[in-house]
Amino acid sequence: MLNFAALYQTHYQVVNMATPRSVAFYTLGCKLNYSETSSIGRLFEEAGYSEVGFKDGADIYVINTCSVTDFADKKCRQIVRRALKYSPEAKVVVVGCYAQLKPEEISEIEGVDLVLGAAEKFRILNYVEELSKAPGKGMVRAGEVKEANEFVNAFSFGDRTRSFLKVQDGCDYKCTFCTIPLARGRSRSDTVESVVANAHRIAEMGVKEIVLTGVNIGDFGNGTEVIEGVRPKKEAMFIDLIRELDKVEGIDRFRISSIEPNLCTDEVIEFVAQSGRFVPHFHMPLQSGNNKQLREMRRRYKRELYADRVATIKALMPHCCIGVDVIVGFPGETEEDFLETYRFLNELDISYLHVFTYSERPNTPAYERTDHVDMEERRRRNKMLTILSDKKRRYFYEQFTGTDRTVLFEQSKETGLMSGFTDNYVRVSLPLQEELLNTMAPVHLHHINEEGAVEATLSAATVAN
Repeated sequence: MLNFAALYQTHYQVVNMATPRSVAFYTLGCKLNYSETSSIGRLFEEAGYSEVGFKDGADIYVINTCSVTDFADKKCRQIVRRALKYSPEAKVVVVGCYAQLKPEEISEIEGVDLVLGAAEKFRILNYVEELSKAPGKGMVRAGEVKEANEFVNAFSFGDRTRSFLKVQDGCDYKCTFCTIPLARGRSRSDTVESVVANAHRIAEMGVKEIVLTGVNIGDFGNGTEVIEGVRPKKEAMFIDLIRELDKVEGIDRFRISSIEPNLCTDEVIEFVAQSGRFVPHFHMPLQSGNNKQLREMRRRYKRELYADRVATIKALMPHCCIGVDVIVGFPGETEEDFLETYRFLNELDISYLHVFTYSERPNTPAYERTDHVDMEERRRRNKMLTILSDKKRRYFYEQFTGTDRTVLFEQSKETGLMSGFTDNYVRVSLPLQEELLNTMAPVHLHHINEEGAVEATLSAATVAN
């Protein structure tokens, strides 16, 4: 396991003062990418660079890419063009999952100067120094993904309300639709001690909420192998990690970003239920409510286990928010398969859906299949589940109107408003009060507005103070 301080000391050589000194970032994809971008930004800051806004004409642009959907691939090209529009002479560096999967293809994009793979992106300062020596075609530094075998910790900072803390990277699962193992390598974790130390650092920065993130965080300490009986428990697992984090003073809330249902054990659920800091919110990927599809996806559970996990959570935390990932249009998904998923989700006591339209990803087993679903049909199924998600979310929110809950406030994108989430992930909107930003305050929940947030008023106790 490496940390950023060590990387800086080990790899960074003093930059000549003639080197460009401003840098801007753009992040595509998941919150794990955001945590890594933030930490890479701190490397540049420590090296004397000033971070500027994307539109402000930086000397260097760093684009952190995603490969989950085809849209992300196209977006990468768009962002390169935008960067050069704002700063035509800038050096453009592309990192992230897409960079690992398609380095040569990215290097051919006009304006791209440097492409870094999964093992190279955290040594970005070394390679940036090479740019002045290698004009012309984009320079590629992307080794085999198996070389990405060290854990490099990261966390986001910039929004004082919450920080995304990376605790795990890579994945050993072999889901037939997924490129993540090809882009990020084998599953590996931070240590409990290191994560706790980073949590203390984040608390000292004034952050109130930490979201634990990774590719498969339930596999922290290779917990999958322990749970499945492949090896005995010798090191800390995810349950051990969250028990230690619960003791960290200064952080009001810990939130688990996403956890596989087969790794969301009774032990984890029971701990969250009694914790004063871990909030009642789980996001568990399902992908399909049809066992045939789950088998063909090579998921490690059946729909019955998923339903059991939801029932266990709700039995201990009736107020808990449960989010679900689901894929529509996976190869071979018949209308009846889809309707089985729809009915399963409709009857399940969940709170919202993240609906993904299946997109063909080269070098995955699903890509090689010949029974692909028509794209128009995929879009229709996506729309049906999106509507179901809206209904589920509204029903969940309505259960708490007329009640009091605590909200962590942040600046709203809308002028004159502040917003925030309750502990159980109900989005709340109130008129702006600057003094309440980045604070926890009890509110009374009223009704759902046109934007889908719950309008609220401060509780009497808050007003009195």
